[in-house]
Amino acid sequence: MAKSSKKTFKASRIPPTPSFPQELDPLIHARIRLGIVSALATGEALSFNDLKRLLDTTDGNLSVHARKLEDAGYVECLKSFDGRTPKTEYRLTDQGRDALTAYLTQMEQIIQLAREA
Repeated sequence: MAKSSKKTFKASRIPPTPSFPQELDPLIHARIRLGIVSALATGEALSFNDLKRLLDTTDGNLSVHARKLEDAGYVECLKSFDGRTPKTEYRLTDQGRDALTAYLTQMEQIIQLAREA
């Protein structure tokens, strides 16, 4: 019976240092939620349908992710009517803008560390 030539490698762990971010915000790090806060960072309110088109996602998926951001205080949901048609719009809150800024700063640090490696 032939021996396997596969070698087992242990993942190296980078020790925490002041310059290495500890953890990315899991609320923003998910693809759809990152897309939502990034799209709203322009400062304009976007409708549910606009976000759905921009992110190429389903109604249910967008609803779940938008609700998580709303529960965290990162986005504000504004409901109104255009005639008899319900309209849902989202805005980024100051807390959401701060969280996105912190997330982007952490990502920039990670990218810089990767380039230096």
